[in-house]
Amino acid sequence: RALGAQYIATGHYARITRTDDGTYHLRKGIDAAKDQSYVLYHLTQEMMDHVLFPLGDYCKDEIRRMAEDYGLPVAHKAESQEICFVPRDDYKSYLRTHAPQTMQTGAITDRTGHVLGTHEGIAFYTIGQRRGLGIAAEHPLYVIALDAAENRVIVGTSDEVFARALTASDLSWTLPRPPHEPRRVRAKIRYGKREANAWMEPQGDGTVAIHFSEPQRAVTPGQSIVFYEGDAVLGGGSIDHVTP
Repeated sequence: RALGAQYIATGHYARITRTDDGTYHLRKGIDAAKDQSYVLYHLTQEMMDHVLFPLGDYCKDEIRRMAEDYGLPVAHKAESQEICFVPRDDYKSYLRTHAPQTMQTGAITDRTGHVLGTHEGIAFYTIGQRRGLGIAAEHPLYVIALDAAENRVIVGTSDEVFARALTASDLSWTLPRPPHEPRRVRAKIRYGKREANAWMEPQGDGTVAIHFSEPQRAVTPGQSIVFYEGDAVLGGGSIDHVTP
């Protein structure tokens, strides 16, 4: 609006449809392998009235062919999975500048607090990680939690990597009104992972409780969880507390 434009078009692989009653629905892109609806759950009804996703009805290969037909230099550009704002993919330097607290060494412990080793900075560890821990144990150990407040990496058995439930906050809904009744949803806990059947219960404090039909591996606090009904995005939020 500040630019005097009626719409903004982006290259996301997602779609927006509108029903006869004027309600907008954020939907997955046609190309399932490139779908980016997971990162767009913050879009509101008002926002969707001014957003266009022209690529959402096409597969990536079709877009490349179109770009080639028009003589666009991006037609043969190599794909990248890296973060666009990290120069030269140098994550260590970026974190050292913007989040130095994540680069400090600390303890690797089990759930009871027993120290098993030393980590090189919690930024270099992910929930579910097994390799690179530098710990000798009778059975395989996995990262099951990251305690930023205490600068601890907590490890446990493979069973402890799975979670049956979680709570999510900082919610945003693409729906005209936030849901107030429990409902079945398909929940996606990270980009690139398939959705899982779940029961969503809105709480009175502005959070939701999610109960999975099957335990989910490596559910990570701080990651986004997005709720789907069919190919439509209902909304999403930030994972707060995880229940094994």
